[in-house]
Amino acid sequence: MTNLTRRLMLAGSMSICLAGMTAGSLAADTVTLRMSTPASETDQRSVALAEVFAPEVADFATYEPHYNASLIAQGSELESIASGDLEMSITSAQELATFFPEFSIFATGYVHQDAAHQVAVFNDELMDPFKKKVEDELGVKLLAVMYLGRRHVNLRQSKDELTVMTPEDLNGVNLRMPGTDAWQFLGKALGANPTPMAFTEVYTALSTGSVDGQDNPLPTVVDAKFYEVTNQVALTSHLVDLNYIAFSKAVWDELTPAQQATVKKAAEDAAESGRQAQLKKEEDLVSFLREQGLEIYEPDLKAFRTHVQEQYVGSEFAASWPEGVLEKINALGN
Repeated sequence: MTNLTRRLMLAGSMSICLAGMTAGSLAADTVTLRMSTPASETDQRSVALAEVFAPEVADFATYEPHYNASLIAQGSELESIASGDLEMSITSAQELATFFPEFSIFATGYVHQDAAHQVAVFNDELMDPFKKKVEDELGVKLLAVMYLGRRHVNLRQSKDELTVMTPEDLNGVNLRMPGTDAWQFLGKALGANPTPMAFTEVYTALSTGSVDGQDNPLPTVVDAKFYEVTNQVALTSHLVDLNYIAFSKAVWDELTPAQQATVKKAAEDAAESGRQAQLKKEEDLVSFLREQGLEIYEPDLKAFRTHVQEQYVGSEFAASWPEGVLEKINALGN
């Protein structure tokens, strides 16, 4: 089934759902907003939505979260919103790109520069055509952007042995990257020799020297105890990951303008709360890793960004990007 056929079927399902609704019925009564997420209850995104979003909409809506994909199977949330079987979810640019390939630009190395840049991009008019297409063809409204964290290069070598300041410094470095073509391309664009390997094998490979390093956010470096078998982290920030808060357009259209404004502000406030919590966590983990003896420093990010984007332009991975959008995104950053 093609993406277009799939979207048309989903749009038809959503129309049937809308036809059975009484205009203004949701605005008059308490709305139940079921959130389905694969994240756990303690995940920063989950906490922010439960502690910030839920109270702000409580006058007219009951927020009902379902964690660990217990309500809707992971990867099926957008279809469920479109068919009227779900009100809310969090979704990634990668997932949206399976419906709309142009969203792949937001899941690409060195497109987003940091958490603040993510917000600036999401709120800029350059996003309007992206948001409108998701609303019109999938029946999903994107309310806010949530910050997930930055991926960095984590190496066995000490900084004295190898200081990574530009992509040229990663020449010949065997860097474990996830095995998909997109991840392997990013590894090459960084200047390294990307090595596909299952995540469960990475700790042993680092300890034996089968690979020189790996890339992941700092929480993963700590949780997987990679700091025990590595000596440095170059804060390359080569992927600033995100989620969008996704909301049913059908439910949105049945809310009053005042309720819509409240829902949007609640989503933005929750996203900001989660963003600050995640940034604080990353800051604390830098201190922890330094206490473990790792050297942590920031390379020449401009050199990395320029080099990596040059590799993408003209490649198959950038074929679906609307003309001029990358330049507009860059202009909103440093």
